[in-house]
Amino acid sequence: MVREKRDLYNEKSELTDKTYFKGDPIPNGYYPMVVMIAIQNSEGKFLMQKRVPEKGGDWGITGGHPKSGETPLEGMITEVKEELGIDISGQSIELFNEGCDGTDCYKMFYIKLDLDLNELNIQKEELTEVRWFSKEELEKMVEIKELNPNQIAFFIKCTNYLKTKA
Repeated sequence: MVREKRDLYNEKSELTDKTYFKGDPIPNGYYPMVVMIAIQNSEGKFLMQKRVPEKGGDWGITGGHPKSGETPLEGMITEVKEELGIDISGQSIELFNEGCDGTDCYKMFYIKLDLDLNELNIQKEELTEVRWFSKEELEKMVEIKELNPNQIAFFIKCTNYLKTKA
Protein backbone atom coordinates (compact mmCIF):
# COMPACT_ATOMS: atom_id res chain seq x y z
CA MET A 1 0.00 0.00 0.00
CA VAL A 2 1.35 3.41 -1.00
CA ARG A 3 1.29 5.94 1.81
CA GLU A 4 -0.17 9.32 0.93
CA LYS A 5 2.34 12.19 1.01
CA ARG A 6 0.99 15.59 2.07
CA ASP A 7 2.38 19.11 2.24
CA LEU A 8 2.72 21.07 5.48
CA TYR A 9 1.79 24.70 6.10
CA ASN A 10 2.82 27.30 8.68
CA GLU A 11 0.48 29.10 11.11
CA LYS A 12 -0.28 31.70 8.41
CA SER A 13 -1.57 28.96 6.04
CA GLU A 14 1.52 29.42 3.86
CA LEU A 15 2.92 26.38 2.07
CA THR A 16 6.31 25.31 3.43
CA ASP A 17 8.90 23.00 1.92
CA LYS A 18 8.03 20.32 4.52
CA THR A 19 5.95 17.21 3.86
CA TYR A 20 4.75 14.21 5.85
CA PHE A 21 3.13 10.88 5.17
CA LYS A 22 -0.45 10.23 6.32
CA GLY A 23 -0.30 8.64 9.76
CA ASP A 24 3.13 10.01 10.67
CA PRO A 25 3.58 12.57 13.46
CA ILE A 26 3.53 16.18 12.33
CA PRO A 27 6.45 18.37 13.44
CA ASN A 28 5.67 21.21 15.85
CA GLY A 29 4.85 24.49 14.13
CA TYR A 30 3.57 22.79 10.96
CA TYR A 31 0.03 21.96 9.99
CA PRO A 32 -1.71 19.77 7.42
CA MET A 33 -4.24 21.37 5.08
CA VAL A 34 -7.88 20.30 5.32
CA VAL A 35 -10.26 21.25 2.52
CA MET A 36 -14.05 21.04 2.61
CA ILE A 37 -16.88 22.11 0.35
CA ALA A 38 -20.52 23.01 0.74
CA ILE A 39 -22.43 21.78 -2.31
CA GLN A 40 -25.81 23.51 -2.48
CA ASN A 41 -28.50 22.86 -5.08
CA SER A 42 -30.93 25.38 -6.58
CA GLU A 43 -33.55 24.38 -3.96
CA GLY A 44 -31.14 25.62 -1.25
CA LYS A 45 -30.40 22.11 0.05
CA PHE A 46 -26.90 20.96 1.00
CA LEU A 47 -25.30 17.68 -0.05
CA MET A 48 -24.20 15.59 2.92
CA GLN A 49 -22.43 12.27 2.91
CA LYS A 50 -22.55 9.52 5.49
CA ARG A 51 -19.20 7.95 6.27
CA VAL A 52 -18.72 4.20 6.56
CA PRO A 53 -18.89 2.86 10.15
CA GLU A 54 -15.09 2.31 10.15
CA LYS A 55 -14.67 6.07 9.62
CA GLY A 56 -17.17 7.10 12.30
CA GLY A 57 -20.45 6.55 10.44
CA ASP A 58 -21.40 10.22 10.81
CA TRP A 59 -22.88 12.71 8.37
CA GLY A 60 -20.60 15.40 7.00
CA ILE A 61 -19.64 17.51 4.06
CA THR A 62 -17.25 16.48 1.32
CA GLY A 63 -13.64 17.16 2.19
CA GLY A 64 -10.21 15.81 2.96
CA HIS A 65 -6.50 16.51 2.65
CA PRO A 66 -4.79 17.61 -0.59
CA LYS A 67 -1.99 15.34 -1.73
CA SER A 68 1.55 16.71 -1.85
CA GLY A 69 1.93 19.04 -4.83
CA GLU A 70 -1.79 19.90 -5.04
CA THR A 71 -3.08 23.36 -4.21
CA PRO A 72 -5.98 23.37 -1.74
CA LEU A 73 -8.41 24.00 -4.63
CA GLU A 74 -6.92 21.15 -6.67
CA GLY A 75 -7.15 18.96 -3.57
CA MET A 76 -10.82 19.87 -3.17
CA ILE A 77 -11.52 18.96 -6.80
CA THR A 78 -9.69 15.64 -6.27
CA GLU A 79 -11.68 14.86 -3.09
CA VAL A 80 -15.01 15.51 -4.83
CA LYS A 81 -13.95 13.31 -7.75
CA GLU A 82 -12.78 10.49 -5.44
CA GLU A 83 -15.71 10.58 -3.01
CA LEU A 84 -18.61 11.47 -5.33
CA GLY A 85 -17.34 10.50 -8.78
CA ILE A 86 -17.90 13.93 -10.33
CA ASP A 87 -15.56 16.49 -11.86
CA ILE A 88 -16.16 20.04 -10.60
CA SER A 89 -13.10 21.55 -12.29
CA GLY A 90 -14.19 24.42 -14.52
CA GLN A 91 -17.14 25.16 -12.21
CA SER A 92 -17.48 28.33 -10.15
CA ILE A 93 -15.98 27.30 -6.79
CA GLU A 94 -15.81 30.03 -4.14
CA LEU A 95 -13.43 30.15 -1.18
CA PHE A 96 -15.45 31.51 1.76
CA ASN A 97 -13.27 30.88 4.81
CA GLU A 98 -9.69 29.91 5.64
CA GLY A 99 -7.26 29.86 8.51
CA CYS A 100 -5.31 27.75 10.98
CA ASP A 101 -6.80 26.56 14.26
CA GLY A 102 -3.70 25.22 16.00
CA THR A 103 -4.27 21.68 14.70
CA ASP A 104 -4.91 22.14 10.98
CA CYS A 105 -4.92 24.79 8.34
CA TYR A 106 -8.19 24.79 6.42
CA LYS A 107 -9.92 26.20 3.39
CA MET A 108 -13.70 26.14 3.05
CA PHE A 109 -15.25 26.20 -0.39
CA TYR A 110 -18.78 26.65 -1.74
CA ILE A 111 -20.37 25.61 -5.01
CA LYS A 112 -23.92 25.84 -6.31
CA LEU A 113 -24.58 22.63 -8.23
CA ASP A 114 -27.62 20.55 -9.09
CA LEU A 115 -26.75 16.86 -8.98
CA ASP A 116 -28.80 13.73 -9.54
CA LEU A 117 -27.83 11.58 -6.56
CA ASN A 118 -28.53 8.44 -8.59
CA GLU A 119 -25.78 9.42 -11.02
CA LEU A 120 -23.11 9.83 -8.35
CA ASN A 121 -20.47 7.14 -8.08
CA ILE A 122 -19.76 7.27 -4.36
CA GLN A 123 -16.54 5.85 -2.97
CA LYS A 124 -17.75 2.72 -1.16
CA GLU A 125 -14.60 2.53 1.04
CA GLU A 126 -15.45 5.98 2.44
CA LEU A 127 -19.23 6.49 2.20
CA THR A 128 -22.49 4.61 2.64
CA GLU A 129 -24.86 7.23 1.22
CA VAL A 130 -25.36 10.83 0.14
CA ARG A 131 -28.46 12.93 0.63
CA TRP A 132 -29.71 16.50 0.24
CA PHE A 133 -30.60 18.31 3.50
CA SER A 134 -32.45 21.59 3.99
CA LYS A 135 -31.01 24.24 6.28
CA GLU A 136 -33.79 23.40 8.76
CA GLU A 137 -32.83 19.72 8.74
CA LEU A 138 -29.18 20.65 9.30
CA GLU A 139 -30.15 22.97 12.16
CA LYS A 140 -32.07 20.06 13.74
CA MET A 141 -29.01 17.80 13.29
CA VAL A 142 -26.94 20.46 15.09
CA GLU A 143 -29.54 20.64 17.87
CA ILE A 144 -29.50 16.87 18.50
CA LYS A 145 -25.70 16.75 18.05
CA GLU A 146 -25.87 14.53 14.97
CA LEU A 147 -23.15 16.71 13.45
CA ASN A 148 -19.76 17.02 15.12
CA PRO A 149 -18.48 20.46 16.27
CA ASN A 150 -16.34 20.90 13.12
CA GLN A 151 -19.35 20.30 10.86
CA ILE A 152 -21.43 22.70 12.95
CA ALA A 153 -18.73 25.41 12.75
CA PHE A 154 -18.49 24.85 8.98
CA PHE A 155 -22.23 25.41 8.46
CA ILE A 156 -22.29 28.49 10.69
CA LYS A 157 -19.47 30.01 8.60
CA CYS A 158 -21.15 28.93 5.35
CA THR A 159 -24.52 30.38 6.38
CA ASN A 160 -22.88 33.68 7.35
CA TYR A 161 -21.09 33.76 3.99
CA LEU A 162 -24.31 33.11 2.06
CA LYS A 163 -26.04 35.94 3.97
CA THR A 164 -23.35 38.37 2.74
CA LYS A 165 -23.98 37.24 -0.86
CA ALA A 166 -27.77 37.70 -0.65
